[in-house]
Amino acid sequence: MTKVRLLFGLLLASLALVATACGGGSDEVPTGAVAVVNGTEISKAQLSEYMELSKKGYARTKQTFPKAGTPEYQDIQARNLAYLVEFVQLQQAADDLGVEVTDEAVEKLESQTIKSKFDGDRAEYVKALKKAGYTPEQYRKTAYLYTVLSSKIFTAVTKDVTVTPQDVLGYYTANQAQYGTPRSREVRHILIQVKDKDGNVDFAASKAKADDVYAQLKAGGDFAALVKKYSADTGSVADGGKYSVVEGQGTVAEFEKAAFALATHEVSKPVKTQFGYHLIEPIEDTKKATVQPFEKVQASIKALLLQQKRNEEIQKWVEDQKAAYDGKISYAAGYEPPAVPDAPTDTQ
Repeated sequence: MTKVRLLFGLLLASLALVATACGGGSDEVPTGAVAVVNGTEISKAQLSEYMELSKKGYARTKQTFPKAGTPEYQDIQARNLAYLVEFVQLQQAADDLGVEVTDEAVEKLESQTIKSKFDGDRAEYVKALKKAGYTPEQYRKTAYLYTVLSSKIFTAVTKDVTVTPQDVLGYYTANQAQYGTPRSREVRHILIQVKDKDGNVDFAASKAKADDVYAQLKAGGDFAALVKKYSADTGSVADGGKYSVVEGQGTVAEFEKAAFALATHEVSKPVKTQFGYHLIEPIEDTKKATVQPFEKVQASIKALLLQQKRNEEIQKWVEDQKAAYDGKISYAAGYEPPAVPDAPTDTQ
């Protein structure tokens, strides 16, 4: 349900742009109405009801509600009217799609909310609504009706969307890395890094020192003790030079190549990287790369692709709605929405 509401937030935002683009003061709006949406009137009383709710919201947070006529007041009024226009568009879309919202569906959503958010305590629920400035009836006619409408329209618009087995297999094949774990290996290393007077790595001096430490290791020197004495890798010194190498995930190429090529407990000769010279010893066998079997992930892939296709379908429907409402929204003088600024022409 949350995904549907978020999606319809975007949907109605798009419809709001239509309302702004098409709106303007008009003699076609009857007295007592503030707007007409494709033949459906929005009354001043409806807008006043929402303005009262906004005023209660300000009072609840101990803020002063803007005075009538101020830019702040006009902004609140415009946003409330935009919501009412969007709601009418949603209801008209439902009629066109043959979508019906019953009282039972709205009451069911209300009951689910009371159960999940208020532990089934209706008195606490009513108390919370009152604090927010709503009666249960008002909330059923606004928030719950909106949610049920959104859900049913989404279902109606996307009911014919399908995902084929070929789609699922194709996605799995093209995204193998997403469903697998690359090979990895645990190693320990000593980074020999001698710097010149300018603070740059002196590779010749580093190589000479690395050869010396390598000779000490071959003569039976303790790896952990030599790590502590010589390694410039401060991040691994405290752990005896231990380092996890995961193929393709951040280790420099020369180091990674040596880490997987060496036998377990074989100490490498000095390996040059951009950081200096490394003496590397794998301390475990390589863990092979794994890929989740198709059978284990095909359901989640199908769900992902189905959601993507449904989103595409609803966005296409939104574009059709925008075109359908072109020129079909009128506002009473003084209630016109603010104009949408032209897109900038400067490509910078």
